[in-house]
Amino acid sequence: MAHLLGAESLHLEYPTRVIFDKLTIGLDEGDRIGVVGRNGDGKSTLLRLLSGRIEPDSGRVTRRNGVTLGMLDQADLLPEDLVVSHAIVGDKDEHEWAGDARIRDVIDGLLLDVPWEATIGELSGGQRRRVALAQLLVGDWDVVFLDEPTNHLDVEGIAWLAGHLRKRWSPNAGGLIVVTHDRWFLDEVSTDTWEVHDQLIEPFEGGYAAYILQRVERDTMAATMESKRQNLARKELAWLRRGAPARSTKPKFRMDAAYDLIANEPPPRDTVALSQLATARLGKDVVDLLDVGVTFGGTKDIDGHTTGGKEVLKDIEWRVAPGERTGILGVNGAGKSTLLALIAGTLQPTSGRVKRGKTIRVAILSQQLGELADILDDRVMDVIARQKSSYVTGGKELTPGQLLERMGFMSAQLSTQVKDLSGGQKRRLQLLLILLGEPNVLILDEPTNDLDTDILAAIEDLLDSWPGTLIVVSHDRYLLERVTDNQYGILDKRMRHLPGGVDQYLDLRSKQGTRGQTVTESHREEKSTVTTINSKGHTKLTGAELRNAQKELGSVSRRLEKVTTSIDAVHTQFATHDQGDYAGLARLQKELSTLEDSMAQLELRWLELSEVLEA
Repeated sequence: MAHLLGAESLHLEYPTRVIFDKLTIGLDEGDRIGVVGRNGDGKSTLLRLLSGRIEPDSGRVTRRNGVTLGMLDQADLLPEDLVVSHAIVGDKDEHEWAGDARIRDVIDGLLLDVPWEATIGELSGGQRRRVALAQLLVGDWDVVFLDEPTNHLDVEGIAWLAGHLRKRWSPNAGGLIVVTHDRWFLDEVSTDTWEVHDQLIEPFEGGYAAYILQRVERDTMAATMESKRQNLARKELAWLRRGAPARSTKPKFRMDAAYDLIANEPPPRDTVALSQLATARLGKDVVDLLDVGVTFGGTKDIDGHTTGGKEVLKDIEWRVAPGERTGILGVNGAGKSTLLALIAGTLQPTSGRVKRGKTIRVAILSQQLGELADILDDRVMDVIARQKSSYVTGGKELTPGQLLERMGFMSAQLSTQVKDLSGGQKRRLQLLLILLGEPNVLILDEPTNDLDTDILAAIEDLLDSWPGTLIVVSHDRYLLERVTDNQYGILDKRMRHLPGGVDQYLDLRSKQGTRGQTVTESHREEKSTVTTINSKGHTKLTGAELRNAQKELGSVSRRLEKVTTSIDAVHTQFATHDQGDYAGLARLQKELSTLEDSMAQLELRWLELSEVLEA
């Protein structure tokens, strides 16, 4: 593969610390690189060095003659008076840019809700970010650098961007380097991973899941002092292996080594024990939404019915169970925040009623960091000193200081004032203070903002042992699949259970034709639609339908047993096969991939049938 650009012996030093020392790295045609590392270790600085935005103190960056490079910064650099249309297509006539398939695809994927003739200054922060991304993607670049491109994108936008980047170049052409905390996105677009740490870059083969496997192997073989990171990585790898059917794209190489590493690793959550603890803390009743509707504006008649106004939610019936761990999906403006406000009790429904348990204590991790407003001038150690002396998690008693350490705080940061913390550090402190308050219903509203992948893994580990009811709204599908057991989508103002998770939600949205339109009546009437939801998303069947579903469930269960046996047999063949016989290994790998795909489809169908039969 031809060389595109590279760095040789780079050294960059700021007054307080060294960022990179003797760094040598290169990007070749066909490389798709995901960059991971702790906040502050230099991921964004690396992109700026390689792009020529900043100069190193020593060393050099080289680029092959004629190579063009486009970069998306974290910061918003578009002029306030720039018109959206001019930012995307410049002075091109409509017939000229409308005939360009790439431009049409980018506009459809990112800008459907952005006014074409508005100026940048008139847009929201999310719209500005998407305009900047679209401006980059309509260009014809040999190399593209993306710094946190998924910020302000919903689940559909992230899925679209991943698809766009996969097909943007042929497999052995172009180069991509992306910095993001979105681990699903990393797995989708990257073929290699660079970990930035300790003034250097360590390369790994494969996407995020493969990187986790190799990092565990590296830490195991080296027996390093980073035992805590190793344990978190092991737990995450175990979840990747045992995860939902939607995560069927796991690392396909060295599967036998992966199984050995996680053989003794327990499941991420003991759901039975957590459910028992949750029931003890909450009782049987949490929050019941009974035929709830919400309309903003409008007027009420003498019977209490609202006319006019904007209807946001309707016909919502959801009984939140003790210990339930639920993820909520929906486009911007679908009503997710309204639903959270109903559960929290800060909003009353326009119709229907909300029944609340007597013992519930709700806490919300909001996007605005409001919990820190009164302590900005306090030092972190003083804030923690005012909390209770111990906190029980996972059956272990931890001090607030130990929890701080688990959340990635260093001892030197304890004397820092809260206002001087980074965005990610404030986010972690916010979550820690909420958990120390010991609520029994926890609502997380976009909790991944400003957090790196290691800290996300630590927070997920902490939430695994938290025994309350957890409700998560996030565009980070990896997080949703990792910490929740059920997902619901808000479609056409109603809630719909998603046994197939995020993939099912995206499929339902794609059937709408145009993102942002409401679900069609014909789609709502398909036989798999759920209109009345309890805590498990059930719908009633007729007698004949019930018998047919029971028969199909038995058939699917038997086929699952056979496929599982076949997969175990292939794993045994992998372990005993001649490792030098590449043709034979490739044949076994193909057979394993086919079996795993079949298992994923059967598991999804089993889930759908089980949900219906449990009604």
